[in-house]
Amino acid sequence: KIEDELEMTTVCHRPEGLEQLEAQTNFTKRELQVLYRGFKNECPSGVVNEETFKQIYAQFFPHGDASMYAHYLFNAFDTAQNGSVKFEDFVMALSILLRGTVHEKLRWTFNLYDINKDGYINKEEMMDIVKAIYDMMGKYTYPVLKEDAPRQHVEVFFQKMDKNKDGVVTLDEFIESCQEDDNIMRSLQLFENVM
Repeated sequence: KIEDELEMTTVCHRPEGLEQLEAQTNFTKRELQVLYRGFKNECPSGVVNEETFKQIYAQFFPHGDASMYAHYLFNAFDTAQNGSVKFEDFVMALSILLRGTVHEKLRWTFNLYDINKDGYINKEEMMDIVKAIYDMMGKYTYPVLKEDAPRQHVEVFFQKMDKNKDGVVTLDEFIESCQEDDNIMRSLQLFENVM
C-alpha cells in the first residue's frame, strides 16, 4: 500500500538518547531497550502513522471494530499533532499510563476524551469515545448490551462529572469525579504491574 511505502521511505527516525528518555520516564534503561526493540519490530522506520497504529491495535480486539477508538488513542499519543507517533511519544504516554501518578493518568485520560482539545469535555465528545469503546469491545460482550447503552452510560457519567451543571466537564471536575469513583480508581491500578 502507498501509506506503507511512504512510511518506509520516511527518513528513519532514531530516538533521542536512552539516558534522556530514562530521565523523562518511569522506565529503566533496560525496559526502554526492550520497548524500543518491540517498537522497531512493528515500525521499522521509527515512526508510526495512524493507519499502521489502527492495524496494530485491531489485533487486540478481533471481535470488535477498534478503528475509531484507535483514532482517538492515536491523537492522544500524537502530542505534536503531526500525524505520526515517534518512539518518544509512545514511551512517554506508556510511562504515564503504566507508572504515572493517579493525577497524571487522569490528566492523560482527560486529554483523550477532550477530542477537540479545547480544555473541556462536552457530552458529544464523551459519547464519541464511549461509543468507540463499545464498538471496539464488539458484539461478544456479556451480558449483551442494549442499543442505547452508550447513551445511558454517558448520561450517568456526565451527571456525576459536571459538578456545576454548565454542560461541560473541566479537568478539575473530571479528576475530582474519577477520584470519588472506586471502579475508576481500581481500573487505573490495573496496569501497574504490566512490566
